[in-house]
Amino acid sequence: MPAVTADTLTLPRLSPAAPDATERRVITIGKGPQGLEGEGFPVRRAFAGTRTELLDPFIHMDQMGEVEYAPGEPRGTDWHPHRGFETVTYIIDGRFQHQDSHGGGGMIENGATQWMTAGSGVLHIETPPKELVDSGGMFHGIQLWVNLPSKDKFIAPRYQNLTGDRVGLVTTPDAGALVRIIAGEIEGHQGPGSTHTPIVMAHTTVQPGAQLSLPWRKDFNALAYVLSGKGTVGVQQRPISEGNLAVLADGDRITFTASEQQDSKSPALELLLLGGQPIGEPVFHYGPFVMNTRDEVIKAIEDYQSGSFGQIPADALRPYHGRR
Repeated sequence: MPAVTADTLTLPRLSPAAPDATERRVITIGKGPQGLEGEGFPVRRAFAGTRTELLDPFIHMDQMGEVEYAPGEPRGTDWHPHRGFETVTYIIDGRFQHQDSHGGGGMIENGATQWMTAGSGVLHIETPPKELVDSGGMFHGIQLWVNLPSKDKFIAPRYQNLTGDRVGLVTTPDAGALVRIIAGEIEGHQGPGSTHTPIVMAHTTVQPGAQLSLPWRKDFNALAYVLSGKGTVGVQQRPISEGNLAVLADGDRITFTASEQQDSKSPALELLLLGGQPIGEPVFHYGPFVMNTRDEVIKAIEDYQSGSFGQIPADALRPYHGRR
């Protein structure tokens, strides 16, 4: 799992917990089902089975892979619409191409993040490049949907290409964990992502036997998704392993410990940490549209069908299915 690596001994260190720090306890631990997305790439539905009020402001998350593709196997999605939220595609290993109807686009690879604010409406495509389809190879990533409040659902679409070298890097007092901050801030250390809804998103690697204790904003919820490896979460030391989503209660710190013994394919505990300020508004989610009411979703469908989301560019990317 390459993502972004660093020598933790050279990084800024987070402060140890103060004596009066309040640890967040575990509310629930779930494990989402596996399925297929787009043209047939494997995903795990990370949020499936978790109550929506515990996820707010997050709507949906897929873990894409981790999969070793044979030549001709990589798949993506064809052109499709979105309205009312932000899509976040974080590529841990492998490559994905993006293009949208408002001029955004580029290659997302090895620790980079594509942050697309759909806002009032956008068409886009995400697909593996020709060379990956022809050669096969490792692919692993995350797609996250972040809700927008009603006042921002019709803002102009926007695209951010957050290359891996821009993430904020910090470590724990004993340098036993690497924290990559993609968006938001942790103890004053900032990630590059600019978000409309206040959130934090971080990918952490906790070495076997090491502990990760992080300060966490009291007004944010706290979610931890296990990308790989095993360990425990919270003061209760609840066991967690690949595919688990842990939801934590109120407090100002979150704590994880990696197991001393890890599997050979997962040498450390890899976590995706999410927190955000709940929006607290009604959500009507239908396919690629996340609005507040059914009528707003119907209007989104009508606007998409009328062409108001923009047009597929003349030089549009198209899914490539390999040599024929």
